[in-house]
Amino acid sequence: MKPEKIILGIDPGTNIMGYGVLKVVGGKAEMVCMGVIDLTRFCDAYMKLGHIFERVTGIIDAYLPDEMAIEAPFFGKNVQSMLKLGRAQGTAIAAAVHHSVPIHEYAPMKIKMAITGNGGASKEQVAGMLQRLLKLDKADMDKHLDATDALGAAYCHFMQMNRPESTAHFKSWKDFVNKNQDRVKK
Repeated sequence: MKPEKIILGIDPGTNIMGYGVLKVVGGKAEMVCMGVIDLTRFCDAYMKLGHIFERVTGIIDAYLPDEMAIEAPFFGKNVQSMLKLGRAQGTAIAAAVHHSVPIHEYAPMKIKMAITGNGGASKEQVAGMLQRLLKLDKADMDKHLDATDALGAAYCHFMQMNRPESTAHFKSWKDFVNKNQDRVKK
């Protein structure tokens, strides 16, 4: 039997927070679900945080992820926006910690690079590439790009799991090949 792993991806937001769940069996990933947590009906910032904790906890209880991948906040010029986004991210992280789910944080550029090969890719390009990589029908795609961004965080983590622990130990590609003969196709 092939080992199975469930990865929860989170795209933090203060009005819309995306989530995506991947199931990994062997070396293949498939989407379980994706969606958004709509926070627009809450006027109070602390009520939003409470709802984030409640909903992320519910998603964790429903899908029992083995790990969580979360997008790191990008550094903008508006300090208040950064603070609010950091609180939202921290609340999602607290829900995972509360359930003993290991957390992996990825910069937006790293996620885009892992999915599209371009760290400056648009949200639409990330969504389109995920649709192809995961062989999703157009009907399976969420209209909110926050959901596909969250799925992208989970897929980025899936890709990182299959990489060597550190390429820093290799002096060159030739050195990598010599130390990884089992991974070289001839």
